[in-house]
Amino acid sequence: MKFVSKSALLGAVSLAAASFAAPAQAADITLNFAHVDPAEWTTSKKGAATQVFKNIVEAESGGRIEVQLFPAGSLGGETDLLQNTQDGTLAMSMVSGPFSKVCPEAAVLDIPYMFPSANVAWKVLDGDFGNQLAEHCLEKTGLRTLAYGETGFRNFTNSKRAIAEPKDMEGLKIRVMTVPLFVEMVKALGGEPTPIPWPEVPTALTTGTVDGQENPISVIYANKFYEMQKYLTLDRHVYGTDFILINEDIYKGLSEGDQALLRRAAGIASNVGRAIQQFNSAEGVAKLAAEGMEVTTPTADQLKAFRDVAQPAVINWLSGEIGSEWIDKLQSAVGEAAASM
Repeated sequence: MKFVSKSALLGAVSLAAASFAAPAQAADITLNFAHVDPAEWTTSKKGAATQVFKNIVEAESGGRIEVQLFPAGSLGGETDLLQNTQDGTLAMSMVSGPFSKVCPEAAVLDIPYMFPSANVAWKVLDGDFGNQLAEHCLEKTGLRTLAYGETGFRNFTNSKRAIAEPKDMEGLKIRVMTVPLFVEMVKALGGEPTPIPWPEVPTALTTGTVDGQENPISVIYANKFYEMQKYLTLDRHVYGTDFILINEDIYKGLSEGDQALLRRAAGIASNVGRAIQQFNSAEGVAKLAAEGMEVTTPTADQLKAFRDVAQPAVINWLSGEIGSEWIDKLQSAVGEAAASM
């Protein structure tokens, strides 16, 4: 078997991306597409997905459709992007966790230890369950989910001690997103959840306002959290999902052919983003260890202990917020997907 180096692989993908360059002519339709991740596609899953989407749409439309990208939070945070996409001042956005603020049922995807692998998550999201959730959220929000991308499995880091089982979490102040489900999860595990906005996280870690945080591997490495955190636990507690969204009125204003093009491009884009995220996550663990982080990989029994403590507590809380229908649907879909692999 012949192996290809990372530089050769990235060079090949760059050439493929360049081949999609649209003809130089005035566009009939312009779609503004924003996200909060870096634009650099080799290290950013949203950067990769949106660039591929742009290239495909512009090339296959013959230049009739122009996609203008606004990366790195240049148009605001994800809550801002959602609001602007809903009111139509922004055509498209790619967001993650905050989507549950406008479609609460989407929070089921954040139930801890729900997805045993990325493969299972992809099968669930790209299948009937994902379609049903997309239709439901469309009715509630006016935002059409063209495809699901990947933020990646989230893991705990901290500056105090190795975490191998739930009792190791006791008393640790853990920064979480300003999303109630994550507060409930850390509380159930015995930690002290501390919601802090993303821009304030480095300072909070440096000053000791919190002992730790949780994020995908690529985020931990890109933000140099290894300079502030000693311990990494690969517990993969939540599979983070990205949503590629478009304002429904803008979508309906397109021809059926252009709608199909956008759906096709979004599907390809989501898979490219997933691939970039998987690559950087796998490579990132070794990089974090090389930077001095102590990496703990819980055993199957230890992971079961995490799941047995966190999942029932979160499901109980979430049932009070959205009922049990979507929770039951997801559990069934995950079970079927896992059994088929």
